[in-house]
Amino acid sequence: MPNPPRLRAVALIASAVLLSSVLAGCGNDDTKDEDLSAQTLGWKDCPAPSQAEGGGGTPSPLPGGDEWQCATLKAPLDWDKPKGDTIGLALIRAKASGDKSKRIGSLVFNFGGPGGSGVTTLPAFGEDYAKLRTRYDLVSFDPRGVGRSAPVECENDQQLDAYFQQDATPDDAAERTELLENTKKFNAACEKNSKKVLPQVRTTDAARDMDLMRQVLGDAKLHYFGISYGTELGGVYAHLFPKSVGRAVFDGVVDPTQNSEQGSLGQAEGFQLALDNFAKDCTSKAEDCPVGDTAQDVKDRIAKLLKDLDSKPIPGIFPRQLTQTAATNGIAQSLYSKDFWEYLTEGLEQAYDGDGKTLMLLSDSMNGRSENGEYSNITAANIAINCADDKPRYTSDFVQEKLPEFRAASPLFGDFLAWGMVSCTGWAVAGAADHPDVSAAGSAPILVVGNTGDPATPYEGARKMVDALGKGVGVELTYKGQGHGAYDSKNKCVQSAVNGYLLDGKVPAAGTVCS
Repeated sequence: MPNPPRLRAVALIASAVLLSSVLAGCGNDDTKDEDLSAQTLGWKDCPAPSQAEGGGGTPSPLPGGDEWQCATLKAPLDWDKPKGDTIGLALIRAKASGDKSKRIGSLVFNFGGPGGSGVTTLPAFGEDYAKLRTRYDLVSFDPRGVGRSAPVECENDQQLDAYFQQDATPDDAAERTELLENTKKFNAACEKNSKKVLPQVRTTDAARDMDLMRQVLGDAKLHYFGISYGTELGGVYAHLFPKSVGRAVFDGVVDPTQNSEQGSLGQAEGFQLALDNFAKDCTSKAEDCPVGDTAQDVKDRIAKLLKDLDSKPIPGIFPRQLTQTAATNGIAQSLYSKDFWEYLTEGLEQAYDGDGKTLMLLSDSMNGRSENGEYSNITAANIAINCADDKPRYTSDFVQEKLPEFRAASPLFGDFLAWGMVSCTGWAVAGAADHPDVSAAGSAPILVVGNTGDPATPYEGARKMVDALGKGVGVELTYKGQGHGAYDSKNKCVQSAVNGYLLDGKVPAAGTVCS
């Protein structure tokens, strides 16, 4: 099951599918002496997303009838060997809609994961950024290892169905052995099918890709909008290329000072807070809450459901059953946005009546599984990037020692997130560091937006990011809200502050609070 960082913004991508080409590989060609920064991008109409990107149809036209355009950026496979083999990075853009004389440049988005396809996500949320498009070309991409950009490949669809049906919160020695064996099998498949790519998918590699992208797009500075893990990528970019940072916004901020254990524990607290807020909201309304009489009753009934599912799953989406793990995953998915709470209520009502379809649909959405049973590569890419980045490797004994602390942080999600820490055990590539370096002396101001009710990237991470970026760089803005991130909440105060900076260069006062 997922290591905790997988719960970073993947719901943004997955929920677009819920609610609403040939894969580029490694090459060994005639580009040994080519200056990749001088390449020209061949923009053309976008193909339908690949299976690795999540499948589906071509992106719908933009308001006014303009079409999305796609291109492939050629980048070094190994940045330590810039004249060696290359890979293709999939890009998408919507050209600026306003007066050409007022165009600022390109605004590059990363929506998180890690492992989310920007090529499929940007069109899904494109209307949310219409105002920004008046002065920018909106650009996103599949980072290396993701979607159509030299995708990491691990297990096939049938194997992944079994992988996500396993018990990710083992209760005894036999279940612990099975979990570790399944993890070992999955990781071995990644090494077998993607050996050449695995050492090259670190966040530092993606940051170097973005600087090459900036040059090829013709921008003197990188204007950037990073969400969730995208804030970590943006922070690493700012560290490596501080003088090339233009106007940048970090939303749904990853704490760059934490190692993977600390991040997991923080997420346990964050998702528990979101569940508490859901329960309070449901039971505070005038009409009866259909899943409990009091906030505590709501949580007690969910805990009982999960305990019962551990020994006796219920029918989910045929032929699969809703297991304890799938239900927990589905509940976590629904806590990413207050807009999804109604689906959680509906899913719980159904599950109490023995029908697990909605909770399983939510879980499938988190895992990148489409209705036809095909998976995107978000799980494979997420694990590969996290394991390449994160130095710690945790054992079963270590997790068992930490369980009391995790359970204290979250009775519901503690075990789930604690056992996720074994995902990188036995990984083929050593992790780079305990945590990323985002110190960025000399960078232009970066607007850092924290949400007090964020389950996946707890609010405290925003202040930690501001401090780590260094004096005079990070500017903190607080949103008193619910869900993961702030800009897409449609809060007028947040959007006004972000738009004011990106469009007009107006930096909000540090410590601004929106509610």
